[in-house]
Amino acid sequence: MLENLKYFVKHSIVYSISNVATKAIGVVLLPLYSVFLSISEFGVLGILEITMSILTEVINLGLGPALVMLSNAQEYSDKKRSALFTIFLTAAVICAIFILAGEAFVGFVSKYFGKPEEFNLYLRLSLFIIVMRVLNNLMFDKLRADERSMLYTILSLIKLTVTLGLTIYFVAYAKMSVTGVLYAYILGEGIAFIILFPFIAVQMQPKFSTSIMNASLRFGVPLIFTSIAMMILNVSDRYILKYFANYATLGQYDLGYRIAGVLNMFIIMPISLALMPIAYKMFGTEGDKRYFSKMMTYMTYVLVWTGLALSFFSKEIIQLFAHNPDYWPAYKVVPVIVFSYVFFGMRLVASLGLYLTKKTKYVAYTTIIAAVINIGLNFILIPKYGMMAAAYTTLAAFLVLYLISDRIAARFYNIPFENLKLFFVIILGTVLYIAVYYLRINFVMDIFLKIILIIAFPFLLYLLKFYEPVELQSIKGFYNKWKNPSAWKNNLSRELKK
Repeated sequence: MLENLKYFVKHSIVYSISNVATKAIGVVLLPLYSVFLSISEFGVLGILEITMSILTEVINLGLGPALVMLSNAQEYSDKKRSALFTIFLTAAVICAIFILAGEAFVGFVSKYFGKPEEFNLYLRLSLFIIVMRVLNNLMFDKLRADERSMLYTILSLIKLTVTLGLTIYFVAYAKMSVTGVLYAYILGEGIAFIILFPFIAVQMQPKFSTSIMNASLRFGVPLIFTSIAMMILNVSDRYILKYFANYATLGQYDLGYRIAGVLNMFIIMPISLALMPIAYKMFGTEGDKRYFSKMMTYMTYVLVWTGLALSFFSKEIIQLFAHNPDYWPAYKVVPVIVFSYVFFGMRLVASLGLYLTKKTKYVAYTTIIAAVINIGLNFILIPKYGMMAAAYTTLAAFLVLYLISDRIAARFYNIPFENLKLFFVIILGTVLYIAVYYLRINFVMDIFLKIILIIAFPFLLYLLKFYEPVELQSIKGFYNKWKNPSAWKNNLSRELKK
């Protein structure tokens, strides 16, 4: 089992490189945005990015996850090439219809914004960004389905580098503000498409299969509602904040959310990219449930530990990268959103049984329930408590989502998760954060205390008897293998050959 976990971790680490780069670019651009965009313009950009993310998921029709399933499920092993052609052609037709419909309605929609002419351009550019992302994401999903994590990462980094360079040029030198960011997105996606398509096209068999399309839609369509509900769960607070507050408050909250999102980009997203192809292959083999159980334990451990460090230094991170003091209050929401992401990550593994048994409609049901709870609480609490209410309602919604996903998935494929250990990890992380929050002395001593507590986290878990003997032995072996820096080169060479 440990070898399988190591294989999973290696793929996750490779995927994390592109996700780390994505988040790093977001952080690198913060000084640029804080100088060349007002806090209100930053809020507008946040709303546009959220809207594009929602529509990208809707237009996708769940075809990406369906492609991953079809590429790895044994029953479709002889139909991979025709499945790829069928799904890609279906997506292309949907995108064409979306562009035509969008062009017809964009003028009408832009009238409802404060500056109709500006938003007309924003929305038209957003249409093409959405279409390019749908097609590119589908091709990236194919690379992920084939476990070509290295190629996935290289191509992702190329797209990100192009987008970063163009954003700096359009915003800092051409002084194009939000419009410049959108042009950079379009060109970055376009170049990615030109590079990606040849890799994918050679794997297609030009044969449209209605049975493949029907299987894809049966599996993927429920995930549309999952994606929409998840997006609503993640972003409805931004829209409601704008309604009850202003773009300045929205900009602060969005920045705090982005900083907390480091946890999502560094850990959760790489795990999600590697998880399903490997899970489909493990499903039904000896020891599969213990494998998934230990995956949940290790992932929660890493999420809480990393999230704790991010929460401890959220204020310093924001002040370092955002030079405009108007942005600084954003640090207050970071710890709450971080713990929301912990439960989001846990839900990823808790709902595995629903994907493996093709009960994806229940994934949609649970997400919709959590989204409704989130929206209701936001409308009740945001008018009175502002952006902190939005953060705490997000935490409550993700906790509910994890709990009900775990309960329902167990009905179809019961994985014996180590719930007591999960409880210890979360409670310990919470207690340590509260200790740092209330035990403030001075800047130097506070930094020292934070570092000590971060280092102490795994040792405190040892006192709580968190580790099994085989895990302690593996930790000892890892330490002995890597303790000598002179051996790192040979060790790394052997790992890469594996």
